Amino acid sequence: MKPLTRIRSRTAVLAHANIDTDRIIPARFLTTTERTGLGRHAFEDWRYRADGSDDPDFELNRPEARGCRILVAGRNFGCGSSREHAPWALLDFGIQAVLSSEIADIFRSNALKNGLLAVVVSEAEHRWLLDHPGVELSIDVAGSFIELPDGGRFAFELDGFARHCLLQGVDQLGFIRQHADAIDAYEQRVEQAA
Repeated sequence: MKPLTRIRSRTAVLAHANIDTDRIIPARFLTTTERTGLGRHAFEDWRYRADGSDDPDFELNRPEARGCRILVAGRNFGCGSSREHAPWALLDFGIQAVLSSEIADIFRSNALKNGLLAVVVSEAEHRWLLDHPGVELSIDVAGSFIELPDGGRFAFELDGFARHCLLQGVDQLGFIRQHADAIDAYEQRVEQAA
């Protein structure tokens, strides 16, 4: 993981409610444990026509969505089965943050553990974001706020451990490895005391 301190980007809006993990990355692409390469299959069944060409009607295929790193999604984003492939696919697609009024708990946990910022905003804030597609936002991970173009802010909650890992660019295993010397010293003390 790379440290994630601030994300500045225009937003892409995918307002559909109940976008499940199978919609994010269809099950037929879950044959890998590699994090790379899944982005080309993100939203596969919406993004492409039967002949494999881009569907120009799909929101994320439109020119104004290109290069957007912040996805504003409909409520209950990431529902369905638990799969780490969903945040991997979004990250590989170029998305660094998902904002919604409701994000499925397991998806949100998997996202944060893999370096994808998943932010729950209020209904009113969500409505504003949906009504302003393409708006330039700045998300401050350390400060837990989204800065609007006029300087206004939407605050959000972020677990302290998740914030630490995002800011440091480490996953749970990386966090444990950071403390390897202390763990070894503890194990030696316990062994000597036995």
